Amino acid sequence: MSIDYDGRIFRSVGNTGSGEVDGDTRFHYRQEGDVVWATYRGGGVKFGSLVAKVLDGGALDMRYNHVNASGGLMTGQCRSVPERLPDGRLRLHETWQWTSGDRSSGQSVIEEVEIDAD
Repeated sequence: MSIDYDGRIFRSVGNTGSGEVDGDTRFHYRQEGDVVWATYRGGGVKFGSLVAKVLDGGALDMRYNHVNASGGLMTGQCRSVPERLPDGRLRLHETWQWTSGDRSSGQSVIEEVEIDAD
């Protein structure tokens, strides 16, 4: 599956308990070639950024960092696997692990939102 992530906005629709993003977190994606980056904020995140490499099938191998709502600096790694929804939007199934803090791992799902719905 060839995917262009540039300009897409995502929000969390599900997360493991040790995750810090929630339905109020918005991810703003950009892409050039096989490099993807994003900024994100909202909910449990004051500000965050990520960088990723696009893999075969459109999956993303990413590293992320953010400042959480209580002022802590958090880092982690994630693999996101895309799913195209019937209406054409993207859903990303993510498997992640903190590389800071308790180093716990989890799973989350983010879905593309309409630009005027943000």
